Amino acid sequence: MLALRSLFYFLLSLPVRLLVRCKIVPDSLPELAKKNDKQPIFYIIRHQSASDLLTLQKACKHMGLPDPLSQVTIKGQTFDRTLCLEKPTALLFGKKHRKTKALIQGIRLLKLHAEDSDLNAQLIPANLVWGRRPTLEKNNANVGTLLADQESPTPLRKFFIVLFLGRHTLVRFSEALSLRTMADDHGTDKSTAHKLLRVARFHFHRQTIAATGPRLMHRDQMFTALLANPAVKRVIADEAASKKISEQKAKQNALKMMDEIAGDYRDSMIRFGDRILTWLWNRLYQGIEVNNASKLREVAQDGHEIIYVPCHRSHMDYLLLTYVIFHEGLVTPRIAAGINLNFWPAGPIFRKAGAFFIRRSFRGNRMYSTIFREYLGLLFERGYAVKYYTEGGRSRTGRLLQPKTGMLAMTIQSLLRGIDRPLTLVPVYIGYEHVMEVGSYHKELSGSKKQKESIGGVIKAIKSLRNYGKGYVNFGEPININQFLNKHVDDWRDAIDPIDPQKPSWLTPTVNTLANDVMVSVNKSVALNSVSLTALILLATENKAMAESELAQQLKFFIDMQKLAPYSESMTLPEDDAEALISHIKSLAKVTIERDNLGTILSFNSTAALEMRYYRNNILHAYVIPSLVCRVLERNAKTSHQEMLEQVSQLFALIKAELFLWQSQDEVNTQTEQVLKALEEQNMIKQTKAGFWSVIDDTTVKTKLRVMGECIDETLQRFAIIANLLTQLAPVSKSALEEQVITIAKRLSKLNNINAPEFIDKKAQSALISVLKEQGYATNSDSNYLSDTAELRQLKELINNLVDIEVLQSIAR
Repeated sequence: MLALRSLFYFLLSLPVRLLVRCKIVPDSLPELAKKNDKQPIFYIIRHQSASDLLTLQKACKHMGLPDPLSQVTIKGQTFDRTLCLEKPTALLFGKKHRKTKALIQGIRLLKLHAEDSDLNAQLIPANLVWGRRPTLEKNNANVGTLLADQESPTPLRKFFIVLFLGRHTLVRFSEALSLRTMADDHGTDKSTAHKLLRVARFHFHRQTIAATGPRLMHRDQMFTALLANPAVKRVIADEAASKKISEQKAKQNALKMMDEIAGDYRDSMIRFGDRILTWLWNRLYQGIEVNNASKLREVAQDGHEIIYVPCHRSHMDYLLLTYVIFHEGLVTPRIAAGINLNFWPAGPIFRKAGAFFIRRSFRGNRMYSTIFREYLGLLFERGYAVKYYTEGGRSRTGRLLQPKTGMLAMTIQSLLRGIDRPLTLVPVYIGYEHVMEVGSYHKELSGSKKQKESIGGVIKAIKSLRNYGKGYVNFGEPININQFLNKHVDDWRDAIDPIDPQKPSWLTPTVNTLANDVMVSVNKSVALNSVSLTALILLATENKAMAESELAQQLKFFIDMQKLAPYSESMTLPEDDAEALISHIKSLAKVTIERDNLGTILSFNSTAALEMRYYRNNILHAYVIPSLVCRVLERNAKTSHQEMLEQVSQLFALIKAELFLWQSQDEVNTQTEQVLKALEEQNMIKQTKAGFWSVIDDTTVKTKLRVMGECIDETLQRFAIIANLLTQLAPVSKSALEEQVITIAKRLSKLNNINAPEFIDKKAQSALISVLKEQGYATNSDSNYLSDTAELRQLKELINNLVDIEVLQSIAR
């Protein structure tokens, strides 16, 4: 019998190798293969199917895990290595499942654990999802759907599943379950084995839903549901009355808006897009690095409604994040895209990939805002994952933009309809070593008109495709909106109304807090890379140039600082050494290379310096505390420990809101001490018995500290301008102060060759003035004029000590 089975599997293995291509997603597999001689490894899968077992065998071989078709002998007893929950039904279209040996084998294994306390078999759940095609509503099902139904795969159905869907198969290995722990915590009787199999079934069901998504609703069905929505019916009636048109005409107008907004998701487009994007990424990037995805899969498997909220660097974000989510074994989200992207042929393609389109402004159009809000609510109610950008548009400076709160407000209003499942925001940091639009960003910031997206622009972009280095996608800590509201709004559930969406008084301030938390979480997940680090270092030098050997030392110093005093636990660092990073950035043609008798010099020309500010701004926030510490050390012969903590904390509080920093005052003090300890361990600073810090008298050390300190120089200059002008001109109106600040900033930018857009941006300067007011450094008089305070004069002395004398002289003049 065993020989016949082996022959059968051997004969079937060839077509499986030809027809099946699987994407393997391991959740958290330890080095189990190396322990195989001591502790046995078993697998558990859903169906006792030859194609499933052979596909699992293929995946296990790739992962270096034991063969699932082999047998395991424990204390003289022989077991199949793979436990199968269900046998395929023998009927052509039957629904009845037949029992397997899984329960009997489970009981035997648990009894062996009761007899031997040293035995600790590992059970790895392995879920196979063929094709990842979402289940259609019954009235949308077709012959192909019935033949490829995976819920009750007969042999005939399995043939069609492998034939049509085999090349898009997902194999997800979950974290191994210790049968020792199971036996100790729950016993070794039959009920424990039953519980184990029942939990496994539910586990596989949740994973399958996370990978394929809920039942797919046709676009026309969505329109029908929206037209039956009480809020939409009301706004149609109001529209007819206010514009004196028939309700039928108002309904037609509503349908046109729905047609403009709604996506038209097709899984075939996702599979096609996967092939195209795999080719594109291999052409464009030297790798896509993904981090913290296990948290994402955990949230999806727990049944949460996932809302992705990434930062927005490039149009490439739409494609890259969707691609990454798909390859992490999860269903791709419905994407809120700007209406500017709804041009032929991109619009129809994006729509079929799950995009729905949003106008830039809803102002004055109650019908549109109502329909869009109810469409978003319908997506949540149906359980579809959604993705939108809280910044509203792409960042032109490389820094996070102030969030637009409209989508978040509509999300909470959807929750106030009484949605059963929890809504969870997943912040995502997206970084690149090259952003293809960065050149146009600088033109727009210089006053050029934004170019409208078109097919011509797409063709032009395709022609200029080249080596873009690496891309980075870091998933941040999920934010459960239900828990967030429980923490910030005691009685938020009182506003739940399943028919009429509420806008309670607490909504706006709560949404503002939530939006800030999202942006902070995005920045916490920052990815440092060769381009952003080189930009940060070279732009901190006077001539934007450095000897290659010195740059290598600085790169090592900057990376070591994050290892010893990390900005956050969720940030990621490059694994290569400094020499490899320099070699990589040379290959990207990001630096000008000059050689002389003394070695190689790397520099930025004027054009490159403009471009590289974008990448520097991607990571600047991660170096605020180290930079402030180094600046204070460099500008003072000695500084007491307490003075250091106070000065860094005071300056950090001014910068925190602008750069979406996460640390509280206690955490700032802790990280400041970590930086000091790291510098001391590297023999760069020393502390006297009296507690005063000073820099070691070494030229190399002073150079390293000066470059690190220069990273925050432009921000300190901006505060110096405001603090000095306010003390000179007070009392002064905010508008007049802003005008003077911009005048000085423009002058300094010319004198010091500062080409940072935020340096002369009126909104950025206005925000800093507002921070000074909020923190009590400036007060408003009855006539709405700003006056300085004693605290501001003390702050001015602190800042003036940290900026160059030439800057202060320019301000004074």
